[in-house]
Amino acid sequence: MKINYNGLWKVLIDKDMNKKELMEEVGLSPATVAKMTKGEFVSMQVLYRICIKLNVDFKDIIEIGNREDKHDR
Repeated sequence: MKINYNGLWKVLIDKDMNKKELMEEVGLSPATVAKMTKGEFVSMQVLYRICIKLNVDFKDIIEIGNREDKHDR
């Protein structure tokens, strides 16, 4: 299963921010942003901090991909 962060990237565009600014504002490491860019899992705490800083909800920044992944059965 993959996580889709396209909502986050769209929010950043809407707020005229780039990934580097997000890292600085939220205190994210480059490794965390790289994981998100690859559609990998990050901690709930990271997502919470992003949501608080950007004033959005979880549903605005993430989406679960391929819900019928055979590894999840």
